[in-house]
Amino acid sequence: MANVENLLIKAQGLLKGHFCLTSGLHSDTYFQCAKLYQYPDIVEALACELAQKLTGIDFETVVSPAIGAVIFGYEVARQTKKRNLFVERKDGIMQLRRGYSLKKGEKIIIVEDVITTARTIFETKEALKEFDCEVKAVACIVDRTQGKLDDEFKIYSLLKSSPVTYEPDNCPLCEQGIELVKPGSRIGK
Repeated sequence: MANVENLLIKAQGLLKGHFCLTSGLHSDTYFQCAKLYQYPDIVEALACELAQKLTGIDFETVVSPAIGAVIFGYEVARQTKKRNLFVERKDGIMQLRRGYSLKKGEKIIIVEDVITTARTIFETKEALKEFDCEVKAVACIVDRTQGKLDDEFKIYSLLKSSPVTYEPDNCPLCEQGIELVKPGSRIGK
């Protein structure tokens, strides 16, 4: 079993400081899983491990939100020998584009890199609603939800992490004057 935290540290994908997360929340910890994507062997090993966790789930297709999870979603699809699609933003709204489609009742798994508030997961589900497909599971590298979404869906993850998050207007890191870094993909959009 891969030690995901050690792999993230080795790839400089686990950062400490003062960060504005993609969700808008502030934190002293940031997971930059894209750093892992420099190393195909690491991505393959992590996807293989996640694929093993998904054994027993009946699904046909992996769908990932662009851009952060496209590579990992592809590799999970490859490891599970399933079809791979991705959703992407157009005019600020997640959509299934590029001629992709799903059939009614198609069983899918949504694969993300890091989940904190699951906003992108909900946007992905909304983008797929018109196809009347069935979301069988949600999977990721890092689950930061701290169990807050257990009523919504089960998250299959390689690492559960509970870094502290703060609302921007009540952030002690801001009060301390620590520089805020915005490494996320949706910041300012």
